[in-house]
Amino acid sequence: MKSKLYKLRHVSFDELRVRSSQFLSAFAERRGLSRRARLMSDEALIESLSLGESSVKSTLDLRNYFRERVDPKFFPAFDDPNRTVNEFRRRWPGAVSDLVHRADEITAHHFDLLGLRQLSFGVPIDWHLEPLAGKRAPLVHWSRLNYLDADRFGDKKITWELNRHQHFATLGQAYWLTGDERYAQTFSAHINSWCADNPPKLGINWASSLEVAFRSISWLWALNYFRHSSSLTPETFSTIAKFLYINARHLETYLSTYFSPNTHLTGEALGLFYLGTMLPEFKESGRWRKTGLKILVDQLARHVQPDGAYFEQSTYYHRYTTDFYLHLQILLAANNEVLPQELEGKVQQLLDFLMYVKRPDGKTPMVGDDDGGRLIKLDDRPANDFRATLSTGAAVFGRADYKFVADKPAEETLWLLGADGLEKLDQLIAREPARQSVGFADSGYYVLRDSWTPEANYMFFDCGHHGADNCGHAHADALSFELAVNGRTVLIDPGTFTYTASKEMRDCFRSSAAHNTLVVDDESWSIPAGPFSWKTISNCELSSWTSKERFDYVAANQYGSDSSSGFLEHWREILFLKDDYWVIRDRISSFGTHSIKLWFHFDSSVALLRGKDQTLRVISENGHSTGLYLATFAEKGEWIRESGWVSHSYGVKDEGPVCVYSMHCDGPAELITFLIPELSAAGPKPLVREFEALNGRAFEINVNDKHDVLLLPERGPNLEPGQINTARFASDFDLAWIRFANERVRSPEEFVLLRGETVELDGRILLKSTRTIDYLVASSVGDRFRVETNEGELEISLPVLDLESLFTDLNQTSAT
Repeated sequence: MKSKLYKLRHVSFDELRVRSSQFLSAFAERRGLSRRARLMSDEALIESLSLGESSVKSTLDLRNYFRERVDPKFFPAFDDPNRTVNEFRRRWPGAVSDLVHRADEITAHHFDLLGLRQLSFGVPIDWHLEPLAGKRAPLVHWSRLNYLDADRFGDKKITWELNRHQHFATLGQAYWLTGDERYAQTFSAHINSWCADNPPKLGINWASSLEVAFRSISWLWALNYFRHSSSLTPETFSTIAKFLYINARHLETYLSTYFSPNTHLTGEALGLFYLGTMLPEFKESGRWRKTGLKILVDQLARHVQPDGAYFEQSTYYHRYTTDFYLHLQILLAANNEVLPQELEGKVQQLLDFLMYVKRPDGKTPMVGDDDGGRLIKLDDRPANDFRATLSTGAAVFGRADYKFVADKPAEETLWLLGADGLEKLDQLIAREPARQSVGFADSGYYVLRDSWTPEANYMFFDCGHHGADNCGHAHADALSFELAVNGRTVLIDPGTFTYTASKEMRDCFRSSAAHNTLVVDDESWSIPAGPFSWKTISNCELSSWTSKERFDYVAANQYGSDSSSGFLEHWREILFLKDDYWVIRDRISSFGTHSIKLWFHFDSSVALLRGKDQTLRVISENGHSTGLYLATFAEKGEWIRESGWVSHSYGVKDEGPVCVYSMHCDGPAELITFLIPELSAAGPKPLVREFEALNGRAFEINVNDKHDVLLLPERGPNLEPGQINTARFASDFDLAWIRFANERVRSPEEFVLLRGETVELDGRILLKSTRTIDYLVASSVGDRFRVETNEGELEISLPVLDLESLFTDLNQTSAT
């Protein structure tokens, strides 16, 4: 009650106006007082149109008018169906039989929805059924249905996914490719069945405006696929037109302006834009189109953060948003309309993000919620493969880097842009993106990558804000990461699995323990309060990001509650030595005794073996091996092997191996983890050992016939490091990494230093600066070293007692 009163006191006048209007509209519908809740007659349908001098007097005339009209334009693939079909057959000859098989399954009432396969909704189809739970939604006014109640409705996402009617596109594609009228007949039977079983405003399929929008878009695609089919009878066409009119009125009345102003609102707006654009004959279509376009343009600045990431911190909803705006741009261009000034720039920002976060295996990390759906399903790619969107983006914007990352033209691009779009794509010479590692400062996502080859090493690190508004699509994933080793995805974000079907599984997949991060006392850093809200939220912030040719370094922290002190803080630092390995430093600031668990979630396809040396080996499906050496160093810890869950698509989960480094601590704690790729099974095994150091931690790493030393000074209460001392080394740098050719060599061949002034080797100064160096990378060139720092580049001979003076002399010489 307090929460409701607080919200009521802070609600705006406009929100009160909108919500009151929607409440009154729903009340009028329930009482039978609204014409919007009744299907119009054929005569009223003709009266609702503005056709000028047209002689449309009947539903037959109306169907024929639709078949013969040349404007407005739909997507370019529909300008020349024969050319589109021929291009499909030429480019993807093997895909024809697969597509026809999927269409045949649909005609046999077998549906692949979300991650689920071969679902049956009965014969004839029960459009209100959730088949897994065996629950059937009642046919009452939509406003009376609490569809989040899984005990009553099961998982409403499954019911809604069928009722989006996106299988109509598959039937339409098969119809074009084969000319088989069975697919048109199936479409006609399904849509007539649906209209008979879903009277206006009654039942679960009217309960979400977004579902109404997506269904409307599917129907418009279907009308264009089956435009000339004999199965599109005048009666069927008039029924569709009447429902589309009601859909448009429903959307503009029940927009999610204050209910879910996220992809619900923009998806509904896109539905209105589709309806207003493709059905201009309705007298009210101009208003629908204008309303949809205005919302989509107005929401760009809010939904697309300045760094290009979607504002709800979900990569899957980012893909939704990118597709929304790509469809908008293509339809505007197809009808020779002026594009809103901000549209192209924002769409490319969205595409840039998708490009840079793509993993070496072609998939995208499933960060935040994944609902498994699509705007329109025009291909059969896995749910986490977003390259089709990049393929289309490459053709639309002429971007060679998008083409490179998309790998090859997508079927979806043909259905959206036609053969001309693919020809434009063919003319582009693919080019690697300008950067390998990228930081997205506003969303807090960081990609650490050493190449764009399929064998690249890759990490996706999340240190961003929790989400937006009530953070409904966020997970407690702060400071977690995904990892690919030699191109193979090894450590992953386990995904979503469900929204409402199981509270336990919903909370499980959203918890901190379900992510590759550190957990204290088995409690999530952010605690959920229902399927789309949170009781507490941890604050996460970046403290440092440096990306150079040789290394990436990122550091961030998050705050939480501590039952003994009221305050808990977790710092995580990651050093990525490109073409070598990762080092992760985790520190916990707390009082009292705590249990600490460091979680590592492996992909479900990983075969995990662990020996005494803490070596993990990943066996790929084709029999080739990718090795990973994983070692964590902390006080009195132990490895625990568990089995967890991985959901690659909504609705399904697979078992995946989990390794947990578990320990107890009294007060502050520090854990150092090494993640070292193994280049071959037959090669020498990596080996890491910690050796004695004063005021810090020191490690020796033997890998690929090299001998490395890592020095990490202690951090005091104010986080300022002191000087670390070992038998051979001394350093005041926050982090010092030094490489030798082997253990016997006394002189280094390479080093990386972060934030400090002095490093010593064997009692002598190796390098010293009179002021703090932010970073320094040095590599040997004969008897000299090529050095890069934040002040510039130069060549030096060691030792250097005053690095600052060398840069001063260099700058003076350059000026002269």
